[in-house]
Amino acid sequence: MARQEPGRTQPRPPTVAEARAREKARRQAEQAERAAAEAAEAKRRTRKRVMIGGVAVVGVAALVGGGYLAYRAVNAPEQVTASCVQIDQNGQEVVVPDEHCGDGKTNFRSDSSGGMGSLILLGWPQYRYHYGGNATIGRPPSGGTSVKPRNAEIKTKSGTTVQRGGLGSKSGGSGS
Repeated sequence: MARQEPGRTQPRPPTVAEARAREKARRQAEQAERAAAEAAEAKRRTRKRVMIGGVAVVGVAALVGGGYLAYRAVNAPEQVTASCVQIDQNGQEVVVPDEHCGDGKTNFRSDSSGGMGSLILLGWPQYRYHYGGNATIGRPPSGGTSVKPRNAEIKTKSGTTVQRGGLGSKSGGSGS
């Protein structure tokens, strides 16, 4: 055939070698496509397992942390600020600096009836702690109570931990 005419000339059939080469190329392409699909599926499964594992770890950590916070909230002592007050001759409380209620000072606590355990020694001023509320030096405290709250961590404004017992006071120096 010297010349080809469009629409009339038929292509020649492939040789055996050409057919084998085309078939081999087709099989290799299919194999490569299957390998890529398998690799993508394995990567997807691995990623899914890692995500599930990560979510599980975060969930367990959140559960443990939440349990710890709940335990601390139930068992944590209340934080109360104590202010030193002086009792004047009329029985009124006036806030004074914390040094007056420190270790070794003459302090008197109120009895359970709300009155003072009256013990006036030669006109010395009486000092005691007032728990909670607002306290401004030189003025009566507003809010709070003169009865020590139970299960509370009590500190003065200066950071000293207050532990009261019987007559007088006991202070531990945990101030900063």
